[in-house]
Amino acid sequence: MIGVTEARKGVTIELDGILYTVLNYEHIKMGRGSAQIRLRLKDVRAGHTVERTFNAGEKLPRARLDRHPMQFMYSDGEFFHFMNTETYEQMQLSPDQVGDAADYLIENGNCEILTYGDAPIGVELPTSVVLAVTRTDPGFKGDTATGGTKPATMETGLVVNVPLFVNEGDKLQIDTRTGAYIARA
Repeated sequence: MIGVTEARKGVTIELDGILYTVLNYEHIKMGRGSAQIRLRLKDVRAGHTVERTFNAGEKLPRARLDRHPMQFMYSDGEFFHFMNTETYEQMQLSPDQVGDAADYLIENGNCEILTYGDAPIGVELPTSVVLAVTRTDPGFKGDTATGGTKPATMETGLVVNVPLFVNEGDKLQIDTRTGAYIARA
């Protein structure tokens, strides 16, 4: 059990037999009442979102998730295929289970598969990944007075705003939490 004030973004809880991941946390202080916490929750299996409000002192049951180190092998269009790096067992996940992590998965890239019981429920990525730029417009000297940006398409199809000096073929470090450019790799 965790206090509702500890239910930050990314925490997985179980309410009424349904697994939810916290998407947003908002603390609300009423003028004359006790503080309340409004959580925006995403159903891990069904994919829909709900908003629930709790009193500040309530306790929530935290879901016990297991993490398995995996290596992304390939996507066949219907499923994403992963291999356990220790036991060499293979597992396939649907696009709904992978979610936004698909924008950061490259072949032979490492990640962790989250499981609840024996069922896989999602993918947890490292905080940053290295991706190659496949398409971007050339940046010209003197385009802006301050540091400007331009869109660049990465090898996975992700579009990221990058500085003007980045060219096609460059390898960039991308933050998987925000999708933002960090540095050249």
